[in-house]
Parts: sequence; structure tokens; C-alpha cells
Amino acid sequence: MSFFAYQGGVLHAEKVSLNDIAAQLGTPCYVYSRAAFEYQWQTLESAFGDHPHIICYAVKANSNLAVLNILARLGSGFDIVSGGELQRVLLAGGDPAKVVLSGVAKSTDELRFVIQNNIRCINVESIAELERIQDVAQSLDKIVKIALRVNPDVDAQTHPYIATGLQNSKFGVPMHDALATYKLAASMPNIEVFSIACHIGSQITNLSPFKDAVNRVLDMVSELEEAGIIIKQLDLGGGLGIDYQGETPPSAQAYVDNLLDTLAQKNISLPIAIEPGRYIAGNAGVLLSRVEYLKHTDAKNFVVVDAGMNDLLRPSLYQAFHEIVNVKENSDQPSALYDVVGPVCESADVLGYDRNLKIEADDLIAVKSAGAYCFVMASNYNARPRPPEVMVDHDEIHIVRQRESIEDLTRTEKIIGTSD
Repeated sequence: MSFFAYQGGVLHAEKVSLNDIAAQLGTPCYVYSRAAFEYQWQTLESAFGDHPHIICYAVKANSNLAVLNILARLGSGFDIVSGGELQRVLLAGGDPAKVVLSGVAKSTDELRFVIQNNIRCINVESIAELERIQDVAQSLDKIVKIALRVNPDVDAQTHPYIATGLQNSKFGVPMHDALATYKLAASMPNIEVFSIACHIGSQITNLSPFKDAVNRVLDMVSELEEAGIIIKQLDLGGGLGIDYQGETPPSAQAYVDNLLDTLAQKNISLPIAIEPGRYIAGNAGVLLSRVEYLKHTDAKNFVVVDAGMNDLLRPSLYQAFHEIVNVKENSDQPSALYDVVGPVCESADVLGYDRNLKIEADDLIAVKSAGAYCFVMASNYNARPRPPEVMVDHDEIHIVRQRESIEDLTRTEKIIGTSD
């Protein structure tokens, strides 16, 4: 279901024209749909039926406070990878008892912060980290619930930069080390073994990698039980993909049914935690940009726009595809193939190659599927202020992050004194 559609020949976010947003706030500008976030979250929530579960939204996908607050109101939990993300969740009204901490380089300060806030669980990535958690928990006189993030060596069939479940990945503990590591955790006085965690990657568009990973995790659950270590929850990660370029990812219901059927086949019934990010946020946003120039050469036609790789890094970093459309539906310009490029002084500053567009200077374009892993990766490269973020709620526009100014870029810097 799309919450970005043409109405009267102009692309709208819900009931608001993107032309009106550009006129009011300028470009580049990120535009989100509140209804889209809510709809995507609810599809997962309803898919579980009465099976005990928790949905922990992956904050790294889009960490705007308004987004987090919308999800917190729905009852969502949160998957975080830093102390800063926990601070965002708390400011947005999230419940720390529904927060899971992941990540391979948890600092002592971060561990102290999350333990003091009594989060739900820490997903452990190494023995060294487990020992640090024990030390911090002991110093705070706390008992900490942990899960071991196991690495099932399953190929998620996705881009190598976002595949996390293979043997050579930095993430997780190898399966053959899991039993010994769990035994060590169980022997620690300030550690409570609570869960087992697994996350194999992102933008996964078929069910077989999920099924393979869950089967291996369930085999480990049985092995742990034989050793007297009882697992109380399965944390099965995220990774469910979205449609960027005609992909046909499973529905939320098919995804959840696959998880539950796999448990049933093993005769195991445990509460489930999942950590979706892209699935909830990806198609809930667009990046709005204005055409500065059309440039024609013997080799290429270029649409030069005011949004660049500092605003949207994914095409440069991952060679990711984002559909690019004219905000005006029925342009009378002839169609042609263009590379859509930005103002950053890098050859990699390309938002899309060989796009068939009817376009002219001063037109507005929308870069679609820009709700996840887009603004959160934005930078000030080339001394460019980051764009604003806007949340559309039916027919209302809410500015949920102001556009940075040039003055903002140097506000925290200082010139050192000089001497003769």
C-alpha cells in the first residue's frame, strides 16, 4: 500500500502536495508519511495473532524523534546499537523495558547507561564483551538479561555490505562456540541467560534464508536445554526487504507464518522478538529535490539536482537503486535517459543511472523509498547543511527536524590562538 500517490497530476504525501512542501520549506527535503509507518508496523503486529511476541523497531533505520514517538505510541519496542540511540528512544517516550541493545563494540559507558536504565536485554557478540557486561553489572549491583547473538553461517542472498550472518562476518558468535559461551554466561553472578539472538542481514526478499537460520537457532536451543540452560525467548532479528525496483518480498503475514511454522515443526513454542527497520520505514519516505540544470554531452545526459550523496548516501555506498520520479505526473517534455547527479564534488555523487525521465530545469523530483537508511547516513560533506525532515499526517505538515544552516556547521568549532 502506497501513501505517496499522484492526485490531480501532482505527487502527494497522503493529502499534501509535494509542490506545497517544496514551496514552504525548500529543497532538498525528506518527507515522511505517518500513516505509512503505522500501517507497516501494524501488519507485523497483527500477523503474530496471539503468539507471544515483541516488535523492536531498528532505530538505526530512521531515528527521528517523531518516528520513534509514533511507534512508541503503538506499543513498539526498539532495537538500538548505541547509547545515543537509547537516549533518543527515551526522549521519544519509548519504554526501556522494551529495548534490546545490539552491536559489536559496546563501550563501558554505553553498557553502564543501558544497564542503569533497565533495558530488556543485551545481545552479546563476544566472550570479551560478556566479561565486560559482568564487570559493569557487578559494579552497579544489577542482574542483566543477555542473549548470545549466534552466527548461523547462512547466506542471506543480499548485498555483501548488509549480510551479517556469514562465517566471515564481524557479527555474532560462531555456532560451534555458542554452548561454551552460554555455559560461561550461566556461571556469572550478575548475568541472567534470557534469549538467543540471530540476525543474518537486511533487504532479504525470500523466506528460505530466514527458515535456514531459525532451524539452526532452534537446534541450538535444544542443545542448550540438554545442558540445563533454558532459553526464554527467541530473538530472530530483522531483515525483511521492501520493493525498491520491482522486488516481490514476502508479506508480513507470510514472513511471520514462516517463523511460526518452523517453530511448530521443531515442536518448540517460545516468545519471539523481531527487529524490523527497513520494512517499517523504507517506503514511508521520499527525498524531495529540485532540478538545477539539464546537461547534455556526447556521452551522457545529466539531470543536475540540489540533493547529493551527502543527503542520500545509499546509491554511492551500496550502488542501491531508488526509483526517481517527476513530482509533476504529465510533463510535456520528451522522455530521455539521464543520470541523476548532485552537487557534491565526487564522481560517485549519482542518485540514479540511466533513468527514463520527462524533465526540465526547475522541476521537482522525488527519490522514493527514502524512509530508511537515508537521512541517518546524511553528512555535511562539502560543507553542505543537512536537509529538513517533514512528517505528513493526513493533511497536516509537521517539521520534525529543521534544516541546518551554514552557521550550524561551525557552531562547535574553534580557531586556536596564534602567536608572533
